[in-house]
Amino acid sequence: MGARKRSGRNWDDLRFFLAVARAGTLTAAAVQTGTDHTTVARRIQALELELDRSLFHRSHLGYALTEAGEDLLSVAEGMESIFLAGRAVPQPGQAVSGIVRVGAPDGFGSVFLASRMHRLTRRHPGLEVEILATARIFNLSKREADIVIGLSSPQQARVVARRLTDYRLCVYAARCYLEGAEPIRTEADLTRHPFVGYVEDMLFARELNYLNVIGPEAQARLRSTNLLAQVHATLAGAGLCILPAFIAAAHPALVPVLPERLSLTRAFHMHIHEDNRKAAHIRAVASFVAAEVEAAQGLFAGPAL
Repeated sequence: MGARKRSGRNWDDLRFFLAVARAGTLTAAAVQTGTDHTTVARRIQALELELDRSLFHRSHLGYALTEAGEDLLSVAEGMESIFLAGRAVPQPGQAVSGIVRVGAPDGFGSVFLASRMHRLTRRHPGLEVEILATARIFNLSKREADIVIGLSSPQQARVVARRLTDYRLCVYAARCYLEGAEPIRTEADLTRHPFVGYVEDMLFARELNYLNVIGPEAQARLRSTNLLAQVHATLAGAGLCILPAFIAAAHPALVPVLPERLSLTRAFHMHIHEDNRKAAHIRAVASFVAAEVEAAQGLFAGPAL
């Protein structure tokens, strides 16, 4: 009996070990595990005592894995994968329920997903969806999200991916800006106008580096890491901005500039960790997102030439 109790405690301690390894602090790990930092610290100490080795370097900056911790990490993640795979096996007649966290670029998450996801949660009252709409790369291996919408194929191991859709971007400006600005008849005219764009040294994906297609003279005089901030600056008359057509379509005051001569194409990809791809609630959200994107192909294609 003592051996069984010890083994059970060890797996439970491994769950806390993974949380600290991924979060880097006791406080953040406590949030992930739904406990308090003293409980997390006690679990880590118990695991280190049982294994007779130090798993973390402690400092005022947080917890960093030791060499022994790095070795244990792969073992713990393997055990977690087995647990998740077992939990993912659907039961006959089982209702779709649980929490699904979707990480997505701010424009796609805020404009496209947020306005549609309630249709799915109404269909499945036990389902909850969290949309992390922010300009960053989410790590599926660290369980930062269950589904990630990215701009490229996955760079992480053990990730299943599918290409959702291509989407078009054009140069846009507010009608109020164009009415008082110098006329734009050719691509060369664009460089005589101020642009709104990204903070280039803070781009989370190289696919967002748009201004180089305009030319070396094009400069963003107003910059933001947030796409919706760029949209509102453009609506206010700050200048020209390269925007996804599906975002601009929500704002009739935005006018495409030279769309027949200048446009870009990018793609959205959906990523799911192998451990989660059979889970009914995650499959339900992934299928819904794919179906909604397919139904909105005209929106992603942009203005007619």
